[in-house]
Amino acid sequence: MNNKYLYTFILTWLVAASVKLYAQQLTKISDLVYIQKAEPIELIGYGLVTGLERTGDRVTSGQSANFTVQSISNMLENFGINVDPSGLRTRNVAAVMVTARLDPFSASGSRLNVTISSLGDASSLQGGVLLLTPLMEPNSKTVYANAQGPIIVGGVSANNESGGSIRVNQSLTGTIPNGAIVNKSMNLNLSLDESLKLVLRNPNYTNARSMAEVVNARFDQEIANILHAGLVEVNWPDSLIDESMMNIFTSILLEESVAVENDARVVINERTGTIVAGGNVIIDQVMIAHGNLRISTTQVPVVSQPNALGAGETVVLNIPQTQVSEDVAESIMLNPETTVTELSTQLNSLNLSPRDIISIFQSLDRAGVLRGELIVL
Repeated sequence: MNNKYLYTFILTWLVAASVKLYAQQLTKISDLVYIQKAEPIELIGYGLVTGLERTGDRVTSGQSANFTVQSISNMLENFGINVDPSGLRTRNVAAVMVTARLDPFSASGSRLNVTISSLGDASSLQGGVLLLTPLMEPNSKTVYANAQGPIIVGGVSANNESGGSIRVNQSLTGTIPNGAIVNKSMNLNLSLDESLKLVLRNPNYTNARSMAEVVNARFDQEIANILHAGLVEVNWPDSLIDESMMNIFTSILLEESVAVENDARVVINERTGTIVAGGNVIIDQVMIAHGNLRISTTQVPVVSQPNALGAGETVVLNIPQTQVSEDVAESIMLNPETTVTELSTQLNSLNLSPRDIISIFQSLDRAGVLRGELIVL
């Protein structure tokens, strides 16, 4: 074979291989699935945050928020202190909702991360401490954990006596890392009478097929099959006759790595002007032209002077004038198979705002040249 053609063939193969590897990445099965009937459950609770510097639930028309005052009264009664709720006036306490996610394999004594959000009209949770709060599963009302501790708030809020205020980020939502202790674990029993079913977090037929092929090759048996794009069934191997080995088998299975095909997606958050595009998003050949239209309205003062011999007064009238101006459209030409990186470089050269780029991506999708899914939040 001619060396020239040989080099061309090798170069073409390397490019194709690099493109395939770019679109596919090796990922552990445990990161792609969860075991059916072993899904994480959401926990929720109602609690009180204390230690606030007069930023808690406010007094309105001489009355505090009823649920906050009643909660304080009930808490004090547990300590043998009886108070009249109508006499409570406090700004250092806020009623909050507490949420956490419980992994099915979390045993008693495990810790969970906790999120706290204001329920009343508090202005900030900064510096607050969450009092002991039971966390339950909403449907069964079963309490699985208890949360307590100082809150970490990602924002800052401040007010002065003259009524001025400043706020940076959100200060009515906070977290407590490892702030809840599990006191009751979920019952999850694997049985040889039922197959192991793996639920894909992001349903995809290609990834499900790759997963089944890897499992079958690893155990040298046709034990895995695809039920649909979001569910892979794995039968227990014939050699597995002892239920004590089921967890070991499951662990080995979940540690296997598969080549994952990532969906090409562009996610747009119009509220914040945020755009996130995957590296495997491709744009076909297209021409983009962009220009700004500006419309401004001004008031031009005109003096109206009456006749010297006539009666009347000199008055100043404002005559509205509207001006329309449009920038010269700037255009770019994208080559076929343009990547997100190349498109980003081209758009940056136009000095566009995030809102402009969002409009361009939406137009690319409508034009049918965006190879990927456009998701608008």
